Amino acid sequence: MKHKLRKPRLKIYNVPEEITIANVTNVIKAQTPEIGMNGEEVTAKFRYKTRKGNYNIVIELGPQTRKQILHTKLKIGLEICKVEDYLVPTRCFRCSRFNHKHSDCKGKETCLHRAGMHKLEECTAPPSERKCIIVSLTIDTTRMKR
Repeated sequence: MKHKLRKPRLKIYNVPEEITIANVTNVIKAQTPEIGMNGEEVTAKFRYKTRKGNYNIVIELGPQTRKQILHTKLKIGLEICKVEDYLVPTRCFRCSRFNHKHSDCKGKETCLHRAGMHKLEECTAPPSERKCIIVSLTIDTTRMKR
């Protein structure tokens, strides 16, 4: 099975409240004409409100359009919005390591509370004995099968 490449995603910060997922692509095209979409589709994925009450929108687009947007000032409404790549790491729920899913995991099952070699349901550690699993996994690299 050949893997399909994912399209890049960008996060647009401080989008005005009246801009929605439905109209954000039309607003970008209308207010920033120097961005040629090169036939690449721009799709708004979701919008969320921050703790400060601002709105951010995540869009998915082609690589050429991504480059153009990152190198220009994006005008949306009366705002010039900051734009950054939207990256979310994949984390395995079996071994708690990054960059793979549990279905592709070759590691051993690890407890999230104590970084032990037992299942989370079997953990009897009190809260005072819990430790950060990320720190423990970076120190102990012998858990992965090679």
